[in-house]
Amino acid sequence: MVKARKRFGQNFLKDKNIIERIVRTIDPKPGEHLIEIGPGHGAITDRLLKSGCDLDVIEIDRDLAFSLRVKHPDLNIIESDVLKLDLSTLPKGKKIRVVGNLPYNISTPLLFRLFEHLDDIEDMHFMLQLEVVNRLTATHSTSDYGRLSIMSQIYCESQNMFTVPPESFTPRPKVMSAIVKLTPHRSSSENVNMVQLQTLLTKTFSMRRKTIRNALKGFITAQGLEEIGLDPMLRPENLDLKDYLNILAHFESRACTTS
Repeated sequence: MVKARKRFGQNFLKDKNIIERIVRTIDPKPGEHLIEIGPGHGAITDRLLKSGCDLDVIEIDRDLAFSLRVKHPDLNIIESDVLKLDLSTLPKGKKIRVVGNLPYNISTPLLFRLFEHLDDIEDMHFMLQLEVVNRLTATHSTSDYGRLSIMSQIYCESQNMFTVPPESFTPRPKVMSAIVKLTPHRSSSENVNMVQLQTLLTKTFSMRRKTIRNALKGFITAQGLEEIGLDPMLRPENLDLKDYLNILAHFESRACTTS
C-alpha cells in the first residue's frame, strides 16, 4: 500500500464507520456526476462507485493514481494538481457534486477557485481541518469570523455536518477534522465587485483588533460609516455581510462621484 507523503499533506481515512457516515451524508445517486479530489487509497471512492454515480477523481500522487487504475480500470482518473488544473475543462452537462479530503495547505485557495465555477456545481462536501470549517461557518461577532466566513456567505450556505477525530486517520493528524457541506446560492452575486470586496476584507481583517474607523481608512470615513448606520467604534468581526456590501457600495459611489 502506498504510504502517506508529507509534502502532499496526506492523511488517509481508515475508520469504516466514519467512511460510511461520510458517504451517507453525501448521499450519491445513480446518474449523478461526482468529482472526488484526493481519493487516496479509494476508501470513499469505492463506496461512491457502488452508488451508480458517474465519478471522476483528481489525484496528484502518481503512485496512488496508478494503484487506483489497477483497482478500478474504468475509472476516469485525472492525474494533476487540482490547484493547477483548468477547472473549466471539467466535463460539462449536468451539474457536478464535488467531494474530497483536502489538505490544510490547499483548502482555502481551492475553495476560492471553486467559488468561481459555482454555476456548474450542485454542492460540495469536504473533509477539512475543524479550524477551517469553523471559519467557513462562523457568524459575525464571533472569534472565528473573518474574510473566509464572509466570502463563503456570498457564494454558499455552509453547514458543519460532523467532526472527525484524529484516530480516524493514518497517519494520525494533530488536529480535529470536520465534514462541511457547501450549497451554492442560486441568486446571482454578479453585481458585487469581488476583487474590490476581497481587497476590503483583507485590509479590514488584517487589523481586526482596531475599530472599523481605523481599519477602514481609505475606504470610508467615520462620517461615511455613520451615514450608512454603522458605529465607527465597532470592530471588523461585528459587521455582517450586508454591512460590508454597504461599505463597498458607499466606496464605489464616492469613486464614481470624484472620477
